[in-house]
Amino acid sequence: MPHPILYLAITNHGFGHATRAASIAAEIQRLDPEIVLILVTTAPRSLLEAYIPGDFIHRPRALDVGIIQSDSLTMDKPATLEKLRQIKQQQRSMIASEVNFIRQNRVGLVLGDIPPLAAPIADSAGIPGWMMSNFGWDFIYRDWGGDFVEIADWIGECFAQCDRLFRMPFHEPMSAFSNITDVGLTGVDPRFDTAEILEKFNLADTPKEKIILVTFGGLGLDRVPYENVTRCPDYKFLCFDLNAPDLPNLIKIDDRFYRPIDFMPVCGRLLTKPGYSTFSEACRYDIPVTTVTREGFAESPILLEGIRDYAHHQIWSIDEFFKGDWNGITQPLNPPRKTEKLARDGNLSIAQAVVDYLRSS
Repeated sequence: MPHPILYLAITNHGFGHATRAASIAAEIQRLDPEIVLILVTTAPRSLLEAYIPGDFIHRPRALDVGIIQSDSLTMDKPATLEKLRQIKQQQRSMIASEVNFIRQNRVGLVLGDIPPLAAPIADSAGIPGWMMSNFGWDFIYRDWGGDFVEIADWIGECFAQCDRLFRMPFHEPMSAFSNITDVGLTGVDPRFDTAEILEKFNLADTPKEKIILVTFGGLGLDRVPYENVTRCPDYKFLCFDLNAPDLPNLIKIDDRFYRPIDFMPVCGRLLTKPGYSTFSEACRYDIPVTTVTREGFAESPILLEGIRDYAHHQIWSIDEFFKGDWNGITQPLNPPRKTEKLARDGNLSIAQAVVDYLRSS
């Protein structure tokens, strides 16, 4: 009997979608190692390998654009619109190419996070097309108005062809989808023992509440005012920026060997930007969050509301982060508005549904 095959299409935007999709791919692999995983993404294979321990096929294809950015907060809307129009114009040939690949390889299921074309690709190939996310690109683009409204309408038509959506926490309504299954938080677990991390990075004598992880996603920021860490000499700051200045209480980590989640259990706080994967993993491990705001990105207010509800938190303006003295690091955090915790079973819920379908078809 041939092995079941999953086509996992990942949006071409930053690395957050790639890491959360890879974490679910790893859970699918754990539940059923015989399922063949095809990851369709331009994210580097090395990044995927950091989250998926077993074998997988990497098909580097850009099925969408997300947002063209120079760093994690700076968006290029004109370039994004131009690329979106190009994809819309080429959609027939892009869909035909992927349908041909799917049929040749006898793929049984398409799962997308969350390139709009994944749904019409699956529909054209005659197999189920599922998706997973906390937002759709139609929601992001519609908020920008103008010429993006037509693009948002087109994306909504694509999403309408999706057979099933797994909707993650911190979500917008996602009303383009007709069949929605709500799931818990997703994310990965650390690969290293806490004591090992503390010893290797000379953190054992530093109280947990004085260890701060500074992380701004795979794209980072053009300039982080690291000099502010010297204003808090009793604190240790960790970052994944090897180009950061050499400062006595700033520890630089090589992302070829470690991931942010590997350090979350030893930290008393994250200093970060709004991002689903970072917020989800912080909530899974009950890590307090200090976050900057993000203007012009419709997902951001929803994520910030989620952090207000479910995490000890501080929210800084962009000016407080870039021009302030980071004095807030030493101030008390705001408690979560809600006492209940979010479910943490998102990986398992999605992975189990995929395995059950592929094994029953």
